[in-house]
Amino acid sequence: MIRALIFDVDGTLADTEETHRQAFNYAFVRFELEWEWTKPLYRGLLKISGGKERIGCYIDTLPVPTAERARLCQLVPAIHRTKTQLYTDLIGDGRCPLRPGVTRLLAEAQNAGLRLAIASTTTAANVDALLTRHLGSSGLRQFHTIACGDLVQRKKPAPDIFQLVLSSLGLPSERCVAFEDSLNGLRAAKAARLFTVITASQWTVGEDFADADLELSYLGDQEHPLPPAQTVAVGGPWLGLARLGSLHAAATRAAAPDEARP
Repeated sequence: MIRALIFDVDGTLADTEETHRQAFNYAFVRFELEWEWTKPLYRGLLKISGGKERIGCYIDTLPVPTAERARLCQLVPAIHRTKTQLYTDLIGDGRCPLRPGVTRLLAEAQNAGLRLAIASTTTAANVDALLTRHLGSSGLRQFHTIACGDLVQRKKPAPDIFQLVLSSLGLPSERCVAFEDSLNGLRAAKAARLFTVITASQWTVGEDFADADLELSYLGDQEHPLPPAQTVAVGGPWLGLARLGSLHAAATRAAAPDEARP
């Protein structure tokens, strides 16, 4: 039986990556850097988990002298701090609504007594800004555990962030469900032995999600029902907690050793 739902943030709770991209570019201007992360470039950089890591990887590709590369690398923490502040300012104007069905499923889970958790590689400030903007002042309190990238040594696709969440929840992986939107997130969740639901974002459509337990366009709600081809898998126009429980139970039984099956 499911006891907790664990959510990624960027791309999963909300399609925030375009706002992140804009904030990076604004930060580069602040530091008088003639860099521009276009959408195609940023799509590639998203394969690297973590903002500071993305900046560092980008610097490694630049044709600059060794001394200049070292100077730029020293700037990375300051650039990222500025970018985070710019991002939280942009989120405050409501430009990144939660994806269809997120609010509904969060409420359904709370009403059923399930715990909610966050497992994200983004910073705590980014999570706070998004949840407070769309869930109100009590938004953060809805989550039993909020674990962000800086709390672990290895970021996704390593399973560390999910293992940290499971430890905080005090629950085994077979009692939890993870929600992700990217291949790195899927790999991290599956390495932590979690049943995983994928709702790909515009930035991750086309990635190989063959290992996902369930792949949907989004979670769905009354205003945004799922595409007809996906309603069969979830037994209706959106993913409800009861159907999720049935799918999770079937997968858990299938994964159990023969001697553990009834």
